[in-house]
This record gives sequence, C-alpha cells and structure tokens, in this order.
Amino acid sequence: MAKRPLRILLPLVLALTAAAPSSQAPATVVILVRHAERAPGSGDPPISETGQARARALAEVGKVAGVQVIITTQFQRTKQTAGALAEALGITMATVGTQSDVAKHIADVAAAVKQHAGKTVLVVGHSNTIPAIVGALGGPKLADLCETEYDNLFTMVLDTGGGVRTIRGKFGVATPVDAACGSMKPGSRE
Repeated sequence: MAKRPLRILLPLVLALTAAAPSSQAPATVVILVRHAERAPGSGDPPISETGQARARALAEVGKVAGVQVIITTQFQRTKQTAGALAEALGITMATVGTQSDVAKHIADVAAAVKQHAGKTVLVVGHSNTIPAIVGALGGPKLADLCETEYDNLFTMVLDTGGGVRTIRGKFGVATPVDAACGSMKPGSRE
C-alpha cells in the first residue's frame, strides 16, 4: 500500500509547484503528518511495530518528495516517525518543543517552516497540532485528527507571492476513520 502514495505524491507536488512563474523564487513545499502509531504506555512511548512500518512508508514518500528539512517535537514518537527519512537523507532533525501553550507551539513551528523558504519541509506533529499548523501556514481551518488516524498527509505549497495550496492525502496502510472527524476530505484541494 505504501507504493500508491509514491505514485501520487510526486506528480501532485510537481503540478502544484509548476503553477508558479519561473521569475519568482521557488515555492516552499511543506509535508505535514501526525506521528506514527505508538506502542502502549504512558509518558513518552516509542512507536509500535505498525508505527515503524508507517515510518518506513513516510521515508519513501519523503525521498521522492525531496525533503530537505525535518521538524519534529521533543517526543520520541515524532522523532522515530521521521528517523528513517532523516537517516536515509543525512538530515539532522530540528526540534520545536511543545509547551503547555499550544498556540505558541503552533506559531513556533510555523516560524521554523518559514525560515526554510524555497525548500521542502517535513513536519511531524500530533493529532491536535498538525491541523492547527496547516491553518497557521495559511491553509484551511481543520478539525483535530481522530485518535485512530495516522495515515493523513497534508501537502502545502506556499508561493512566494502569498498563495497557499493544500492537499490532504494518505500514506502507508489505511487507518480507521471516524465519520465525525476531519473537515477536509482526502484528495481534496483548498
């Protein structure tokens, strides 16, 4: 199942970025995902075996997309989700720690992304932060992700002129979706 998103993601990213005039600086491409499935436990549990498979699927997607920057939180589940890609590409992950002030964390992640204009950036966050980061970067307002959803992949293209395009896709093995969760359907474009 991981192969399907690879065939979809690259043409999609190329199509989105091709719309920018060549006289402008290159757009920033931001790929946002929630951390992979975690192992049972409290505190800061690692990702599970299923999560490790999802991390490998993300590594394949990230290689095809040309990820140059990886931003995670301080939790091992976000670092492990991006770890295979970071290792494959020789990238040192940047950590933007979470605080009790979620709004400040969202703003800090958005600011970190904007420091890498013209690059392809992967952000690995959490069910309640990824939708808010999409919004902070100029995308649509989204509901928090369901607790059981791990396969969402948001691709945003931030044009130098201020235009923002957002596509919600999937990667890896499908996870159950609660019909009440999410406001932007997979494959939709806003």
